[in-house]
Amino acid sequence: MPDRADIYLICGATGAGKSTHAEALAQRVNGVRFSIDEWMQRLHNKDQPAEMSFDWFYERVQRNCAQMRDVAERLAELGTPVVFDCGLTNKKERDIFADWASKHGYSVALHFVDVPPETRWQRVQKRNAEQAETFQFEVTRWMFDFVEGLWEAPDKAEMAALNGTRV
Repeated sequence: MPDRADIYLICGATGAGKSTHAEALAQRVNGVRFSIDEWMQRLHNKDQPAEMSFDWFYERVQRNCAQMRDVAERLAELGTPVVFDCGLTNKKERDIFADWASKHGYSVALHFVDVPPETRWQRVQKRNAEQAETFQFEVTRWMFDFVEGLWEAPDKAEMAALNGTRV
């Protein structure tokens, strides 16, 4: 893994501690963190339909992430590292960011926050109850299980290709 990358991709399943890790990393590398949860909370969650659909949510996540990458290009030009805390739930989602970084010649470091499901669910319940710093919205058991079904941990080849480290 490089000592310092232009772009850091933080991945892990729900409740792994991605946001906490991303914030600490951004502080350590003097970078800028982009959090999909914060963007969705501020820009879209108040407008969500009464009956939530994955398609409604996913389309907005993709638009937000595209805007984040656009802003990140200017930051990278200025030499400021960028930390993406955008879920990156599966290889397809990580490839969108990795391909974009490669196209622009940015160095990448993937950080995989790896925590067992039982521990993550306990953390989510605690976060829901306390509504402290990293709380953006309540994650129900149904939501947790739904995203769990989408989650795809990076394999050895992906970790090697993206200068990955397990956190």
